Amino acid sequence: MCDLMPASQPAEKIGKMKKLRRTLSESFRSIAFKKEDSGFDEICVTKMSTRSCQGTDSVIKPLDTIPEDKKVRVQRTQSGFDPFEKPASQVKRVHSENNACINAKSSSAGKESPKLRRHSSPSSPTSPKFGKADSYEKLEKLGEGSYATVYKGKSKVNGKLVALKVIRLQEEEGTPFTAIREASLLKGLKHSNIVLLHDIIHTKETLTLVFEYVHTDLCQYMDKHPGGLHPDNVKLFLFQLLRGLSYIHQRYILHRDLKPQNLLISDTGELKLADFGLARAKSVPSHTYSNEVVTLWYRPPDVLLGSTDYSTCLDMWGVGCIFIEMIQGVAAFPGMKDIQDQLERIFLVLGTPSEDTWPSVSSLPHFKPDRFTVYSAKKLRQAWNKLGYVDHAEELASRFLQCFPKNRLSAQAALNHEYFSNLPPRLWELQDMSSIFTVPNVKLQTESGDSIQVCARRNSHGKASSGSKH
Repeated sequence: MCDLMPASQPAEKIGKMKKLRRTLSESFRSIAFKKEDSGFDEICVTKMSTRSCQGTDSVIKPLDTIPEDKKVRVQRTQSGFDPFEKPASQVKRVHSENNACINAKSSSAGKESPKLRRHSSPSSPTSPKFGKADSYEKLEKLGEGSYATVYKGKSKVNGKLVALKVIRLQEEEGTPFTAIREASLLKGLKHSNIVLLHDIIHTKETLTLVFEYVHTDLCQYMDKHPGGLHPDNVKLFLFQLLRGLSYIHQRYILHRDLKPQNLLISDTGELKLADFGLARAKSVPSHTYSNEVVTLWYRPPDVLLGSTDYSTCLDMWGVGCIFIEMIQGVAAFPGMKDIQDQLERIFLVLGTPSEDTWPSVSSLPHFKPDRFTVYSAKKLRQAWNKLGYVDHAEELASRFLQCFPKNRLSAQAALNHEYFSNLPPRLWELQDMSSIFTVPNVKLQTESGDSIQVCARRNSHGKASSGSKH
């Protein structure tokens, strides 16, 4: 229990106590920033604003050993702050002036670079800084929904284009839990094939996630080049997808919502994983949230049948669907009605499962044999003829599209599949943050259309529809 301050206490000490109370009430949780080589900051959570930024994370437990309702707790900091320990409404706004914790990686002697001092020096309070709303200029709206609005923006600090996901906060609800999860996951992921989170801006009314700007996605790219992509480009896109997945799977993180709309494509051809398991929000860029409902097309049969025993094989089914769609030019399993219709389309090609082909399938909540027509398995090229035109493509696709989850090929194993045998060996030696396009002679081939650019989006059934460009 706290004692009251005596009335005779000196005014100076009273002022200090008031300041301390204000600091404790407003800054008991703080967000700090660690300088990155790219000129942006990696988010670093600290316990108090007066402590130094640690920038390290504890070991993440495998998702398969964690109860489903706890799987979002995949990453915490050594500083002791875990955004999942308290309700989102208790995540408070803090004063960025008291929270700045910027460490230059290149400062081996403990000296700050002139550029870093210019961004953070208190002698120039009006200059743009990271972590502040006025550090970014909104250029145009890319999408809007009940959860968030996405803008194309520009950093006033370094002039780079960014994508601003502005999440509206409700006073009684606090910060949306899904936004905290996305930020918590992405802040620790540094890979050339994963969308980069640059900054977080927290105000009373909004939470803004600042991402690198990537102007199109695989869905739009395939719409621009109908009939299937160039086989060499399919191989490079798939290699990058597997490279990014292998990185997150090794860290026990599942994506859970792989589909072309969530794979961003840069103007140089880099593929980047985005939207990490967020059912209500889209990672950037996106046209409209309301029209882009979660589709069943890339959902594996075990999940469709009610399984909640997720592991990395959950993502690998989506890889197989996307692989076929890139080659064939149409979705692999475009269900148009419901889960029943989706499963029928899968079983028509892969065969209706039984205890012999899929151990314990009868124990899944929604598996009732009398509801499904009994089909025998076919060769994949009978359903998608273009698989037969590319060496080893059919065999690799069949390793992904296994109804029994444990039979699916892992991302790391897939990278060593014979399908990729004609790629330069240096691709397997790259550092995480190095693009595959830094390797000589690795480049996208010209498609039967214009260069990469934004095009018509797909509606909830996967058909093209007109939309704004950005």
